[in-house]
Amino acid sequence: MATLTVWKFATPTAADEALDTLKQLQRQELIKIQDGAVISWPAGARKPRTRHLSDLTGMGALGGAFWGFLFGLIFFIPLLGAALGAAGGALGGHLAHFGIDDSFIGEVREKVTPGTSALFVLSSDAVLDRLRPAFAGWEAELLQTNLSTEEEARLRETFAEGE
Repeated sequence: MATLTVWKFATPTAADEALDTLKQLQRQELIKIQDGAVISWPAGARKPRTRHLSDLTGMGALGGAFWGFLFGLIFFIPLLGAALGAAGGALGGHLAHFGIDDSFIGEVREKVTPGTSALFVLSSDAVLDRLRPAFAGWEAELLQTNLSTEEEARLRETFAEGE
């Protein structure tokens, strides 16, 4: 079973800096990174910058299509206004089919704001009692959603690259 985890950081550069910690945890086999992305949102910027973590993932990673879809729904569709509200609801309903529900999307949208950053990680086999202390001192807030085996399979079937 995969977990979609979001670590929200208090500064726009902290997620990039914490990436070294995540890489070290993967080398220690305390987590298996299947895919990921970094959001950096400088204070005063209209929208966040996004970057796919293709260097941490291998074959079968969800890739840019998934992250673009998710980040579009979280960060960009709300900016388009009420005219696209119904379309946004339909897209959100589609992600719920994959185990990513409206409350998760709303929480990320509410907490990842200008002046912050976030590390999005799709992972498995995480040793949670060793991960939390590794991010201590980063002023990080953990948001996460667990995906059932069926939801993960649907997500991979729809978005996987290189398979």
